[in-house]
Amino acid sequence: MKLSHIILSAALLLVPVVGSAKDPVIDIVPQPVRVVLQKGSFKAIGASVNCDAAFDAMSRAAVQDFAARMSLVSGKVSSFAVPIGIAASAEAGAIKGFVFIRDTNMDDEEYRIEIGRKAVKIYAAAYNGVLYAITTLKHMLPEAIFGTTPAVDADWHLPCAIIADMPRFAYRGMHLDCSRHFFSVDAVKRYLDIMAVYKLNRFHWHLSDDQGWRVEIRRYPELTLVGGYRSGTMVGRDFNSDDGIRYGGYYTQDQIREVVAYAERLGITVVPEIDLPGHMLAALSAYPWLGCSGGPYEAWHKWGVADEVLCAGKETTYEFLENVLAEVAELFPGEYIHIGGDECPKTEWEKCPDCQAKIAELGLKGDGRFSAEQYLQCYVTARMQSFLATLGKKIIGWDEILEGELAEGATVMSWRGIEGGIEAASHGFDAIMTPTSHCYFDYMQSRDTAKEPVGIGGFVPLEKIYSFEPLEGIPAGSEKHILGVQANLWTEYIATEEHLQYMLLPRMLALSEVQWCRPENKDFESFRTKLAEHQLKILDIMGYNYRRLD
Repeated sequence: MKLSHIILSAALLLVPVVGSAKDPVIDIVPQPVRVVLQKGSFKAIGASVNCDAAFDAMSRAAVQDFAARMSLVSGKVSSFAVPIGIAASAEAGAIKGFVFIRDTNMDDEEYRIEIGRKAVKIYAAAYNGVLYAITTLKHMLPEAIFGTTPAVDADWHLPCAIIADMPRFAYRGMHLDCSRHFFSVDAVKRYLDIMAVYKLNRFHWHLSDDQGWRVEIRRYPELTLVGGYRSGTMVGRDFNSDDGIRYGGYYTQDQIREVVAYAERLGITVVPEIDLPGHMLAALSAYPWLGCSGGPYEAWHKWGVADEVLCAGKETTYEFLENVLAEVAELFPGEYIHIGGDECPKTEWEKCPDCQAKIAELGLKGDGRFSAEQYLQCYVTARMQSFLATLGKKIIGWDEILEGELAEGATVMSWRGIEGGIEAASHGFDAIMTPTSHCYFDYMQSRDTAKEPVGIGGFVPLEKIYSFEPLEGIPAGSEKHILGVQANLWTEYIATEEHLQYMLLPRMLALSEVQWCRPENKDFESFRTKLAEHQLKILDIMGYNYRRLD
């Protein structure tokens, strides 16, 4: 931990957000660690934008884009320059306007903004810190800055203030299931766009399941050509229904790279999920030899869990998984690959000669806590973890991977409540908190379901999300193992982008404060006021569909 991190954390305890009824309101989501309002204001319209040459090329490009956005929306040109010796010149008052200064003593996602009457000094060490500083400035400027229509008559003054900020958690995720329903590249980019506005930095992309395989694997083309499509889709909540309409789609490897590069420019790392050894019916439909019975199989039209899983007794299965994961690892440069591991039925393994032979070979036995078949899944998980480690990757798995023995270095995503995260952290495993109780955005937003779109059920309103405390119940000394928080958006009942955005927003804004803010810096009533008075206008200008506040 850098010294600046320690100092800023201490400052949080000593200096809360400051202001009075007479002061201008600074409506930023997520709420910064420290805001100190001062007298006066800075005229932003037409102000020059200067960037320290010590920043990397991506950071300089982000600052230049900010200048271009200011020019476009304000109607008055904000010149862009990369002067030499910017830090000394800025401190001496020789440079006016927006001044971005590289401070290597800061953490990568930390930033500080000092707004004076003549200049706005922005300090950061790395790309994400620069992005978050720019995003905070945009939250303080007229909402029009998030659109493309000039707003010359808007108030382009920034109140003088000091803003010191950094996230509470390093992993701030949002998940999207593109298997149950497929969403276009443009729709995925819009999903990433709104994540960036609220400083989320991990996109968990669910790309395979029983209902469809969505990522091109060149060594196994039938995965998408066959497994990417199903013969029909369940109608509403009728589990016996099937509309009989062929449905599907997939992302080419070039499209995957396009999305990954787009996310990187937004400061977001993509975490792909290839769910194994269960939730594999789409893959089995393409390559029946992967299953215990040999098929035939068909990608499922229902929502739920199919009994058919990969055969864990055949070496050809492991060869297939390693070949697939090798291509996935090449497509996604981030450190994590999510391998699922949830809801894996064991009935096929119990009667499969190959699986039983593998159990005998490995000497696996039930012990009263877990069955031999559960330990067989542990073997699958550990083997894939070991293989991915040779490619420089770490695994994340749903909390079922704790059932049995888990190899050192795995990360647990706790979804069946918080207990999985508590158990993982207690045993020295990293964990990401994503419990159904607070973080499942496919759940309903109102108890009056007749007024809501058809959905899976459950009830996770805005205030429920906001109330989540990720470290509750974590043993003292194990808090460091909680990497962060993620919300999940499963799409069994979500077929359109409009519906997707409605389920996401504005709940994701509440999530962002859980992920970013320390508990003492959170207040639901203040947050709700920010939504009503400012943030929902941003969503309107950006063209998102969202659930209106009650």
